[in-house]
Amino acid sequence: MKNIAVIGSGTMGNGIAHVFAQNGFNVNLIDISSEALDKAIATITKNLDRLIAKEKIDIAKKEATLANLSTFTDTKKGIANADLVIEAATENVDLKLKIFKQLDELAPANCILATNTSSISITKIAAVTNRPSKVIGMHFMNPVPIMKLVEIIRGYNTTDEVTNRIMELSKTLGKSPVEVNDYPGFVANRILMPMINEAIYTLFEGVAGVEEIDTVMKLGMAHPMGPLQLADFIGLDVCLSILHVLYEGFGNPKYAPCPLLVNMVEAGHKGIKSGSGFYAWGHRTKELIVADSFK
Repeated sequence: MKNIAVIGSGTMGNGIAHVFAQNGFNVNLIDISSEALDKAIATITKNLDRLIAKEKIDIAKKEATLANLSTFTDTKKGIANADLVIEAATENVDLKLKIFKQLDELAPANCILATNTSSISITKIAAVTNRPSKVIGMHFMNPVPIMKLVEIIRGYNTTDEVTNRIMELSKTLGKSPVEVNDYPGFVANRILMPMINEAIYTLFEGVAGVEEIDTVMKLGMAHPMGPLQLADFIGLDVCLSILHVLYEGFGNPKYAPCPLLVNMVEAGHKGIKSGSGFYAWGHRTKELIVADSFK
């Protein structure tokens, strides 16, 4: 596989495109917004400059990476020659089903369709296509250029051949792929989101404040980032969406999202992306956190 198409140019999409392009793949980054695509290329360029500053790559590698990237607002043109399409749109099941119906119609017959979903059923997504055996999950971690883990999630009909190809492909990116089965939240978010939710309940019930909760988890449990700060970094709307998937998928009240989280999202406090969550986020603060990830 040499030709990769990435659907969605947001935080995860541009990170995925960056990693593939840096490792010599031809990458088409696709978004309905040309402005979003311009912003994505600017972000990738800035992150490459951070890697140069840390002496992890040189200028020639930066130039080669950018040369491997093309942008498209036309999905049909962007995936015409794709060997692999990776969808990295918003964590919304209806949107993803719509996208995969379209991808199935437009992508070459031998093309593998992957989703970067962090919780939604691969089997459900695959069921709207005529190639369920070629649909798989590739859940990258943020920031994609730095984090080593990729959850490889096989749907009910995903073949061994497709799974093995994607596992090996992930290794060529310098990642550490872990194969998991298709159940709500997979592994990462089935464990992480209840912890974040419990931290929010701890705040909601007045046990301790935001900084105190995060300090306990950082100093007591050696977490690099407290759960409330991490929730802001992920996006409170994304956390809420994943908790809904867990709650609906298992029918277990332990996954029910904290009312405080629900209210914050409804009020527009979504974390770093909105400038406020459990913490107040200025643009400079966001930049420092992202830059720190590239150390």
